[in-house]
Amino acid sequence: MNRNTGPRPRFLRSWSVWTAGFLAFPVAGLAGTAVVGRIDTPVAALLGGAVTGVVIGAGQAVVSSRRLDLSRWIPATGIGMSLGLLLGAATVGYRTSLADLALMGALTGLVLGAAQAVALPQRTHSRWIWAATLPVLWTLGWTATTLGGIAVDQQFTVFGAYGAVTFSALSGLLLHRLLPPGADTDSAREVPCRPGRHRTWPRSDRAV
Repeated sequence: MNRNTGPRPRFLRSWSVWTAGFLAFPVAGLAGTAVVGRIDTPVAALLGGAVTGVVIGAGQAVVSSRRLDLSRWIPATGIGMSLGLLLGAATVGYRTSLADLALMGALTGLVLGAAQAVALPQRTHSRWIWAATLPVLWTLGWTATTLGGIAVDQQFTVFGAYGAVTFSALSGLLLHRLLPPGADTDSAREVPCRPGRHRTWPRSDRAV
C-alpha cells in the first residue's frame, strides 16, 4: 500500500513551511544592522551582507523540507549576499529611492542567485532558472518593502517583512518546481518489480 499523501498536500505543506521562513529576513536584517549599522560604505555592505546572508541561508535551509544542504547553502548565501550587496549598493551610490533599491535588488539577486544555484542539489531541474529568477524576486522584495512605507532610508541590509513575504511565497513556488520534496524517494518507490524477482521494500511500506 502506498501511503503517499499525494502531490498537492505535499506541495502545500512544503510551500507553507518555506513561506513561513520569511521570518528569517527581519532577524537577518537586525543582525546585519547590529554588526555594521547603515549600509553606506563598501565595508558595511560587504560585512553586513555576509552576516545577513548567513542568517537567511540558515533559515531557508531549515524550512526547505530537507531539500537544501546546510553545509553548502549557508556559505553560498553568505558569500552571494555579501558580494551582491556590495555590488548593488555601490552601483546606486547607497541611495534609497524606489528606483535605486530596485536596481540594487536586481544586482544583489544576480550574484546571490548564481551562488545559490551552485549550492542546489545535483538532482535539481534546470538550476539556472533559480539564478535567472532571483534578481527579479529580490527586486520585488525591495519594491514591496518601499511601497509598504518601511523606512528604507535607514539603509538596511535586506528588505523588510512585506518584501520577505513576497519573496518567500514566490521563491517557494519556484523551489518546488525545480526541486520537489521527496523526489528521490518517490522515484525509488515507483520502480515496478520484474516478474520472477524478489523486491525488498523499505520498512515503511506494506504489501497488501
